[in-house]
Amino acid sequence: MNKKILIDVIGILLIALVVVVGYKLSPLLRPRVDVVIQPDPVCNLQRQSCAVKLPSGGSVELSLAPRPIPMVKPFEVQVTTSGFAPTRVEVDFAGIDMNMGLNRPQLVAHGNGRFAGKVTLPVCITGAMEWQATVLIETGGERIAIPYRFSSGSHE
Repeated sequence: MNKKILIDVIGILLIALVVVVGYKLSPLLRPRVDVVIQPDPVCNLQRQSCAVKLPSGGSVELSLAPRPIPMVKPFEVQVTTSGFAPTRVEVDFAGIDMNMGLNRPQLVAHGNGRFAGKVTLPVCITGAMEWQATVLIETGGERIAIPYRFSSGSHE
C-alpha cells in the first residue's frame, strides 16, 4: 500500500514539474504582447520595406534584403523605429501552414532607432511557403507586436 502511495506522489510531482517547465518556457513559443498593430496588407516585403504608425506616436519600418528573400541563405533583417526608444527588438519568423521551428532572432541596436540582424529561413519541400514575420518590440512599459505576412518560393 505504501509503495502505491509513493508512486502516486511521484506521478503527481512529475505532472507538476511538467506544468511549471511548460509555464516557464511558454514565452518562447507565445510571447506576451500588450499591443498588436496590423500593417497594411497590401505592402509586400518581397518588393519593399513596410512601415506602420503606432497609436501612441512613432513609427516602425521592417525591411528584408536582398529581395526576393532567399531560402536557406542568410539575409538582412532591419527594423527602424522613430518617436520612441525600444529596449529590445526581435522578429519572429513562423510558417503559416507549416511549423518550421522557432526562428526569432534578437536584433542588435545600431543607433538612431535602427536594429539589424541576419536570419536564415528553412526551405519548404513544396517550394512555396507563406510566412509571418512578427516584429516584437519592448519599450520598457509595453510589448508591441506587428505581424507582417509574405510569400516565398514559386508563388511570390
